[in-house]
Amino acid sequence: MIFCFTMAINLTNTDKQKKIKSSISWLKSLFDDFFKLFIPEKCLNCGLNLHNFENHICKPCLVKIAKTNFIENEVNPVSQSFWGRVKLENAFSFYYFTKGSILQNLIHEIKYKGAKELAYEMGKEFGFAIKQSNKEFSFDLICPVPLHPQKAKKRGYNQSDWIAKGMAEVLTIPVNCEILKRTVFTSTQTKKSRQQRWENVKDAFIASQLSNAENKHILVVDDVMTTGATLEACTQKLLEINGTMVSIATLAYAYDL
Repeated sequence: MIFCFTMAINLTNTDKQKKIKSSISWLKSLFDDFFKLFIPEKCLNCGLNLHNFENHICKPCLVKIAKTNFIENEVNPVSQSFWGRVKLENAFSFYYFTKGSILQNLIHEIKYKGAKELAYEMGKEFGFAIKQSNKEFSFDLICPVPLHPQKAKKRGYNQSDWIAKGMAEVLTIPVNCEILKRTVFTSTQTKKSRQQRWENVKDAFIASQLSNAENKHILVVDDVMTTGATLEACTQKLLEINGTMVSIATLAYAYDL
């Protein structure tokens, strides 16, 4: 009887917490809408005022970003780059990343100017593209490529986490940021050759919480793929876990860098 009474109290407290969170969320939304009446949010690319249905980037800028259509094609430049290197179920990127493009500007905002909410919105766009594709995917969880704690502390967040969160909301797949850990602080990959990039990251990751990943199809998510060295290193560690399958999805594919 005491146990039932305690459970009832806990349920009541949980219900109260949910109502409080719901009220806070509603008030925040109301305040944001009111605030936008006087100081409209501006597109992070072109600087024009956003409409109520737009978040962080305007629709005209968004539709100008070149899409790869790799999601629909099992054989694509991303998947081909891993042939003979590591076993993958699927590998694709959503956008093309080119120098001087809108996407390069947005990625810069995400990585260096604190625009993590933009990463979340871009992740949602990616998630919708996967959900609406003609292919059927069976991912069990999403694993963002981790940053080293030192770099994450300096930046304040991991941009891949926020891309993954946006994708997860649309795909209704859980995100697990604990399975992979980056234990080695590596120098920047910029201006390194493919072999140098691989040497730089091959021992940078470890897999943890193995039981949570066993016999799961894991979708590894990152922002931009160039040579794929970092993604290959992550995948190798995940495939050491019993029964895992791995797929790769990146927001962008840098084919001219």
